[in-house]
Amino acid sequence: MSSIIIDRITADDGTLECSVRSSADLERFFSDEPFRTSYDVSIEDVPEGVLAIPVLAQICPVAWANGADVYVDEVDATFARALEEVKESLCEMHDFLEGGTLYAKETTDADPEAGDESGLLFTGGVDSTCSYVRHREESPTLVSIRGWTITPDSADDEKWDALRSRVSSFADDHDCETAFVESNMLSFLDHPMLLAHYKRHVDGGWYSSVGHGLGLLGLCAPMAYARGMEDLYVAATHWDGIDLEWGSRPDIDERVRWAGTQCHHDAYELTRQERLDVIADYVRTEDPTLQLQTCNDQMAGNCGECEKCYRTAVGLRLSGLEPADHGYPFADSDYHQLRRSLERGDWVLGEDERHMWADIRDRARETEPATPAERTFFEWLETAELDELISASEPPLSHRLLRAGARNAPSTVYNTVYPAWIMAKAGLRRVRSDR
Repeated sequence: MSSIIIDRITADDGTLECSVRSSADLERFFSDEPFRTSYDVSIEDVPEGVLAIPVLAQICPVAWANGADVYVDEVDATFARALEEVKESLCEMHDFLEGGTLYAKETTDADPEAGDESGLLFTGGVDSTCSYVRHREESPTLVSIRGWTITPDSADDEKWDALRSRVSSFADDHDCETAFVESNMLSFLDHPMLLAHYKRHVDGGWYSSVGHGLGLLGLCAPMAYARGMEDLYVAATHWDGIDLEWGSRPDIDERVRWAGTQCHHDAYELTRQERLDVIADYVRTEDPTLQLQTCNDQMAGNCGECEKCYRTAVGLRLSGLEPADHGYPFADSDYHQLRRSLERGDWVLGEDERHMWADIRDRARETEPATPAERTFFEWLETAELDELISASEPPLSHRLLRAGARNAPSTVYNTVYPAWIMAKAGLRRVRSDR
């Protein structure tokens, strides 16, 4: 029987650690590392049922992809019910997910003190900055996470330092607190192996298409409990009318909750261009020097040359702002280079980028170009076949062959064989959604 077992959970000051075992057929999806997450607040007084949430939020989607059951000693009852609802949403979205059952010796109903605090997952990009503007009266704690786009590897220390510095500066300027979370969730999981097996089912990667809504929010649970956060916001990437298989959507994030905290998928009713409009209004009335950070290639400022930098710069112009004033070295001459790169397939793009360029095209139809170069680009964009541009940007054949090889090879090629898996079910009961 396919199973994943959480063996041990410890909390030492701000560090959470736990060990996980799996049945032999799932070994390839886990590395030899224990799961670790560190917080800048003590979590020693957080109930064990809440401490289990970060690791459950990472392993449950893996279990559901394989029809596996998950075993844990103790879990927060509110989160257990949330998991059932999230599982339902993910299984409806992804046909390859099979589901599974969570078993626990005990479910607990913690009663935290109301802290009347809120938090916001924050990078300083368009989406999270728009959410800050919308909720600035709450002075939300700005929560930044290391472990996904910035890995725990020492090679990424400079990126993490740059993000911390930038978010801390933003928080100081806007009278907010910060919370920094560091985790090895994607090296504890064998993310390349997950990608090898499931990339053919999803538009993006495993974490982006399946795991990151539940995963990132779940990582925050001990910190949110310790800080008394009643509301935790995650900014929407997509918007109403886009039905993509994406791991962070209203029908996932809005269902994530635990004792004392409700999560929210924010600004889903706004397109990306409309979020830039919200930011532009805020810039004109309150914060004229506001800087955004969206670059795909660097964290200390925007390179101005990647697809996301170009896309954001064009969006800022359409919202009436000058990109160079808000972190983007963009001039009229860049419109020609942007078009050439899109036509040549210089970037690997997916369906979400197609929707975002379509959103820009819709706004461009309503906007009088400011310069001849802008007019020429908008005229080209009006007639461009976006589907063809996306198709031309597929990853190299060598990458696709590597994934296929990993997917079809036996587990023993990748993992040391575990000792015989023995798990007594005595004392365990199914965690039901109706509790």
